[in-house]
Amino acid sequence: MKDIKVELRNIIKEFPARRDDVPVRAVDNVSMEIYDGEFFAMLGPSGCGKTTTLRLIAGFEQPTSGEILLDGQMMQGIPAFQRPVNTVFQDYALFPHMTVLQNVMFGLQMENVQRKEAQDRALETLDLVQLPQAARRKPNELSGGQQQRVALARALVKRPSVLLLDEPLGALDLKLRREMQFELKAMQQQLGITFIYVTHDQEEALTMANRIAVMDGGHVLQIGRPDEIYESPATRFVADFIGETNFLQGELVQRNGGIGQVNFNGDTLLEAMLEDVDPIRGQEVTVAIRPEKIILLPYNPQANKPAGMNLLQGHIQQKHYIGTDTRYIVRVGKDADLIVRVQNTNYDHSNDFKNRDVVNVLWDKHNARILTE
Repeated sequence: MKDIKVELRNIIKEFPARRDDVPVRAVDNVSMEIYDGEFFAMLGPSGCGKTTTLRLIAGFEQPTSGEILLDGQMMQGIPAFQRPVNTVFQDYALFPHMTVLQNVMFGLQMENVQRKEAQDRALETLDLVQLPQAARRKPNELSGGQQQRVALARALVKRPSVLLLDEPLGALDLKLRREMQFELKAMQQQLGITFIYVTHDQEEALTMANRIAVMDGGHVLQIGRPDEIYESPATRFVADFIGETNFLQGELVQRNGGIGQVNFNGDTLLEAMLEDVDPIRGQEVTVAIRPEKIILLPYNPQANKPAGMNLLQGHIQQKHYIGTDTRYIVRVGKDADLIVRVQNTNYDHSNDFKNRDVVNVLWDKHNARILTE
């Protein structure tokens, strides 16, 4: 059984009312367990409560109600500087008048660590983030990626039990951000420190995290491994926020174990997985299917539906070549469109589908999910 490093129990955080004397509830009854040594991401749109939750763990804010535990110890009333955590912010907050080495040493000196020991630990940490050559330089002499590493070194040098990261790559360009994602993940695995990472970037969370908590409106909607979140979303919001998803509306007409049958467009039965939902017959439901799970074939009116597959007829509405794959918009039924992504495995695209082509659209029932909210 994994050791729990950080535990949140029914956390509520309210801020003073802006109008109408109604307080703003930024975090609403959030509970989660974060394990020792894992890379845990809190993912969601702006205003979903993820940064407030991180600040509550750090001790910069106090919960209105609920409990926060670090290593099994209650954190109520313990100020931020006495908690075994450290935080890396998006803006890095480096001191411009200090050298890189002085920036990294600063926290140790505030704790009255002897200068020689502080310098040795700072140099050791700069070596860890691959910046030993920058020790005597000022922050404004460094690139954005190097400044991010210095901020990371300043947090790691104090040997925190938990490292909190509040969108630390947000200021970097796309290419550098992707490079730093892999570097951060490798560093976390090397150190074995628990990382709690806040981001609104789905790809960032999927790339780095062992587990992800998807948040919206102050609530945690789902916690799971990246593949669980992506392949088996618990709600329509999660399915829509993580990657790209198609949604088809229909009525549940029958269920057989873990498979449901949905009447789509009045004349077609679609089959999809029932996971963690319990709709009743006749209920309006949503069938969710990822674009890359769909197969396009030239239209064949005599085509029989393969076992375990769904089959629809469609018309190509739009086609977009985007390098790694081609993205099609396919009209199925009266007013429903499906996004389909086809991997570009051949250099010759002369046989690609064109606008207004009629096609057969297929997908495996196990790749689709029935959602009720």
